[in-house]
Amino acid sequence: MIITRATEHSITAVLYLAGKYPASVVSKREICEAEGITPAFLTKILQPLIRCGLVKSKRGVAGGFSLAKDPTQLTLWDVMKAVEEPLALNVCLTHDDECGRVEYCPVHDMWMGVRDRMEELFDGKTLAEIVKEREERNIKVSGGRCSQQCAQ
Repeated sequence: MIITRATEHSITAVLYLAGKYPASVVSKREICEAEGITPAFLTKILQPLIRCGLVKSKRGVAGGFSLAKDPTQLTLWDVMKAVEEPLALNVCLTHDDECGRVEYCPVHDMWMGVRDRMEELFDGKTLAEIVKEREERNIKVSGGRCSQQCAQ
């Protein structure tokens, strides 16, 4: 997995939905305006999340998107797994047979350790915890007054 712009925007959009949870639906326009994502790109990046059951979509005039699960049950790792291939920092971690040095290379174990630690970090906090932390930081930045950004 290479963490692409699509992955970053997927995380941003899902965190926005987590901040609105348990809203039944959030309009595409609202998400796009709040997070600076084009409507076409938002639709594209949410498709894998819908297929994996992390996001729900509703069509029509009152349509939009919502989280399919409680944000206390989801992590950034869940989002990343839904939108990307498995995390591989280099070629030797993509497939066991890709690197001919696996049996004797001590660096291979280091690459695996870094990959495993990254997975642990992204899986270590729920979306609800991240949203709460973001709100606390926004209040701190605005001097105790809840800014427009904090209210989102």
